[in-house]
Amino acid sequence: MDSVPTIGGSFAWAFWFLGELAFKWVPGTVVTLTETGVSSAKGAAAPSVHLISNPVTVPQAIEYLQQISVPGVWDDLFYHWGVFVAISLFTSLLLVALIIYCAIRILQIRTMERHAFATASRTVIAEDVPKTHLRWRRVMTQLHGDDEQGWRLAILEADIMLNELLDVRGYKGETMGDKMKRVERADFRSIDLAWEAHKFRNKIAHEGAGMHLERDTAERVVGLYQRVFREFHFIE
Repeated sequence: MDSVPTIGGSFAWAFWFLGELAFKWVPGTVVTLTETGVSSAKGAAAPSVHLISNPVTVPQAIEYLQQISVPGVWDDLFYHWGVFVAISLFTSLLLVALIIYCAIRILQIRTMERHAFATASRTVIAEDVPKTHLRWRRVMTQLHGDDEQGWRLAILEADIMLNELLDVRGYKGETMGDKMKRVERADFRSIDLAWEAHKFRNKIAHEGAGMHLERDTAERVVGLYQRVFREFHFIE
């Protein structure tokens, strides 16, 4: 059994094997499967074929294919096969480069799209300014107006925010009064201010528009809510 020639190193052997495969094994197989069959079909004498019963090396297999091929076709195919392989390799490299370029561009486009969607989904309420800060600004806008009804709405809105603060802090109850009764003073230092502001809110809710409200009083009550909210950084 012939030994495989050594060019030097594993990489050199790999290149040698690929060369043998691309330039000899594949074209030799093509010759065997095509030209031998065509010659037999035309009535020409086909080369004698000896069955291979023992293991052979790659060079022996190539020599076998060369022997059973039609004379002259083997060398002609080798000549043209080299050109074909060169063109194929060049074309393959171009296609691989094109595929890599397209993949990179697709990734870039997807990244730009995700960034654009993320930017479009960002809202002033959701990201730039917390919701509670915007609501508190609305309370202050109503408080600084000249309409007495606006002052009432400012106090009512501030009380709703207080109820949400209690929920966030984990206090449970059917009413705000029930929630505030569960408060530990050590954890909620401004609870007395919250009680005072909430009781005034209830007075406004019960008496309605019949209750006369002064600006100074409205500012004092809203100030109570403000001190409560700032204890827990609920507003800026």
